[in-house]
Amino acid sequence: MHTGQRPRVVIVGSGFGGLFAAQRLRKAPVDVTLVAKTTHHLFQPLLYQVATGILSPGEIAPATREILRNQENTRVVLGEVTDVDLEARTVTSTVLGRTTVHAYDELIVAAGAGQSYFGNDHFAEFAPGMKSIDDALELRGRIFGAFELAELATDPAEIDRLLTFVVVGAGPTGVEMAGQIAELARRTLQRDFTTIDPTSARVILLDAAPQVLPPFGSLGQKAHKRLNEIGIEVQLGAMVTDVDIDGIVVKDGDGHQRRIHAATKIWAAGVQASPLGTQLGEQSGAAVDRAGRISVQPDLTLPCHPEVHVVGDMISLNRLPGVAQVAIQGGRFAADAIKARVAGRATAPEFRYHDKGSMATISRFSAVAQIGKIKLSGFIAWMMWLVVHLAYIVGFRSRVTTVLHWMVSFLGRGRSERVATQQQVYGRLALEELGPDFEVSKTGGQRHSGQPVDVTGRQSA
Repeated sequence: MHTGQRPRVVIVGSGFGGLFAAQRLRKAPVDVTLVAKTTHHLFQPLLYQVATGILSPGEIAPATREILRNQENTRVVLGEVTDVDLEARTVTSTVLGRTTVHAYDELIVAAGAGQSYFGNDHFAEFAPGMKSIDDALELRGRIFGAFELAELATDPAEIDRLLTFVVVGAGPTGVEMAGQIAELARRTLQRDFTTIDPTSARVILLDAAPQVLPPFGSLGQKAHKRLNEIGIEVQLGAMVTDVDIDGIVVKDGDGHQRRIHAATKIWAAGVQASPLGTQLGEQSGAAVDRAGRISVQPDLTLPCHPEVHVVGDMISLNRLPGVAQVAIQGGRFAADAIKARVAGRATAPEFRYHDKGSMATISRFSAVAQIGKIKLSGFIAWMMWLVVHLAYIVGFRSRVTTVLHWMVSFLGRGRSERVATQQQVYGRLALEELGPDFEVSKTGGQRHSGQPVDVTGRQSA
């Protein structure tokens, strides 16, 4: 508990930036409060493997409390941060109608980013993104469910629609997702159905950009070739103009519009920083770009607020990419700056990012990797990808089970996590339809004035 003698550090977010910052402060003479809207730390780069039945959610999303349970100076609090008051030095979080205010002396904001539909948020109803465990489980239900419904269908046109999968965005996430759907259809499900032929599934990878994996340069061309080899249709220079329940409308470079009939659409294009970036910009005068990223000082602080540090996907600084290593290194840098300030030492004048390279898998035994000037592809790059990602999975037990699942999926044909339910598919849409008051009405306990009405009339379990 805070005694008034030790500085209070509040960390917003339990992603790479927030978690690594908290761990860096383990032995510091400060009281740390980590506030996050989920109870877990998410290893987001492997979400697509949850969505395609390779890994379970727990393997890539260990409980934050468990990770930090031996860190005596740290308290973990569940809640979505809705307000930061720079003048009062407070952070306000809410969860299911309960509001908590956290005072701070030092603040690290690592709230990350969500999916961006480039002003077309209504696309989300029919084309889920992939930024959370909920997203991955919903997509798993949609992908496996499409094959099940196709088995029941009798109209050839409906079967074609159900067996067409469109992935929007040819960056690493889109490429990896498309590759695993293709392998799922052609290897795992090949002999599982009696009426349909899963290997006939059509997997389409769309992007408005002129090449696959633009940041990878020439490796993008190799990735494109490999995607074609495993049966994926790559359509570049194709801009999505509409998405509905039956398919997707794209506009080609020549201005021609066409419709692709597809039951399953997956959005892997674009990110939007947390709304907290806009709040911080309005209060500090720092500029905020179209993607919601806030311009920070070279030392990751806000103008006139050396006690506020912003890290990860929320920042706009020197064209830094939105990758895990930027968040990890930024979180550690901010924590070191806090330790220096507490000790009365000078802080480092600027954050210097050390690029450890970029990787993307295409299919089993095939990946691309760029480390400095070294460019690799094929099996060697795939093995490097496995080792690097395994190293960043938190916990020995999770690493062991991940390796076992990889062996089942990559050496064999199986997928050990194929459970899919209607609740996974429709839960998000149902909650959005019912509104936030429905969740609050089911929690019980103390409430603020103006108690919300239970819109279903059912009693909580």
